[in-house]
Order: sequence, then structure tokens, then C-alpha cells
Amino acid sequence: MTISPVAAAHLYSVAKPATQPDQEQSGTAKAFAQVAADFTQTLQAGEDTARAAMTGNADLPSLVEALAKSELAVETAVTIRNKVVEAYQEILRMPV
Repeated sequence: MTISPVAAAHLYSVAKPATQPDQEQSGTAKAFAQVAADFTQTLQAGEDTARAAMTGNADLPSLVEALAKSELAVETAVTIRNKVVEAYQEILRMPV
């Protein structure tokens, strides 16, 4: 199989360098963005419910439920962060 220098140069010029990110988000990036948005929304709902309970506009069970959801969301985020850091440290320990 022979490849002409012109064809190789053309293919090389149209190939996307590995250092340039995709303009469109991949499925993983979209999923991560959705998780981050849900996390933010959960925390905001907890804050809103706490504020409403302090002014007397929310009942105690709804406050407890909102705080439990917020606590679970924060614990989940911390667990994910710990796993990412652990994986990064494991990669750093790999021999080159």
C-alpha cells in the first residue's frame, strides 16, 4: 500500500489535533453537567426551604426533608471527589 505525500499532507491538515477540545460536549460531559446542575438545584431548594422555615412559611417536615436531601447530595459529591483524587493519585504512582 502506498500513500502519496499529497494525500498524507491533506489528511494531516484536516485531522484535529489531540490538544484541541471538541466544540460539542460528549455524552460524559453532558451527564456531568446535568449532575452538577441537579446538585446545585438540590442545594438551592434546601436553602429556600430553610429560609421559608425561618420566616414561618414552611413546616418542619419539609425542612427536615430538604436538609436530608442536601446532606445526601453533599456526601455524594464528596465521595465522588474522593474517588477522583484517589484515581489521580493511582495514576501518578504508575511507572512510566
